[in-house]
Amino acid sequence: MSVEQNQLPVTYLKPAKGLAALNLRDLWDYRELIYFLTWRDLKVRYKQTLLGFSWVILQPVINMVVFTILFGELLSVPTGGIPYPIFSFAALLPWTYFAGSLSRSSTTLVGSANLISKVYFPRMVIPISGVLSGFVDFAIAFIILVIMMLFYRIIPTWNLLLLPLFLILAMLTALGFGLWLSALNVRFRDINHLVPFIIEIWKYATPVIYGSALIPEKYRFLLGLNPLTGVVEGFRWAILGEKYVQSFNPEPLFIISIAITFVVLISGTLFFRNTERTFADII
Repeated sequence: MSVEQNQLPVTYLKPAKGLAALNLRDLWDYRELIYFLTWRDLKVRYKQTLLGFSWVILQPVINMVVFTILFGELLSVPTGGIPYPIFSFAALLPWTYFAGSLSRSSTTLVGSANLISKVYFPRMVIPISGVLSGFVDFAIAFIILVIMMLFYRIIPTWNLLLLPLFLILAMLTALGFGLWLSALNVRFRDINHLVPFIIEIWKYATPVIYGSALIPEKYRFLLGLNPLTGVVEGFRWAILGEKYVQSFNPEPLFIISIAITFVVLISGTLFFRNTERTFADII
């Protein structure tokens, strides 16, 4: 027998490059785990609470009432003829979803330390489940918006069909920033204390209690640098129709916000994938 016949085949392992290194197919293979983690997050969040899912409704409604009294009645914030309660609630709905999703996705890795240190699975499913669990809250709060539209006799237009696109944009924005913060939170636990502060400041930098038309046109592009501007104004445009945007052109805000969202999402995914191999050791 020759020497060549005795040699075993040699396998070379090389790190994947480009988009293949992200292993996004793993997320599809572990889709059932995403479902169970999402369902677990919902059950834990409202377990042993007196009001249960009522908190989903109370949070945006109470905010709307406070904003209506302070900014609608006392400060008379211009709304283009739209009743201030529905003007603010149409913005609070996506904002509440985003804020909750960002808060959950940025801290879920540390909260799942026991799971991460014991078994292998794509770590990205954890922040993804934190974002997806917010859809249930959003759907419940959206019923209140429908009731308000009936009360104020606001007839929806064809713009309403584009509402899911702005919801997806809110989801991608929360996921992009959530990937960055969750990965950083594993190494720097200060993120737990920083996230609530960021969300609070971010709310006032987003046209939730006011409209983009209130900002002078030459400075309005600065609002577009905030990706939530496109989400919030997109919701108002889809719900309230063309009469809301008669005083300004929202398209530049949409374009800038979408571009920034995808930059944050792609960079966050790359950063998360490059650091996740150390999570089990550090966490």
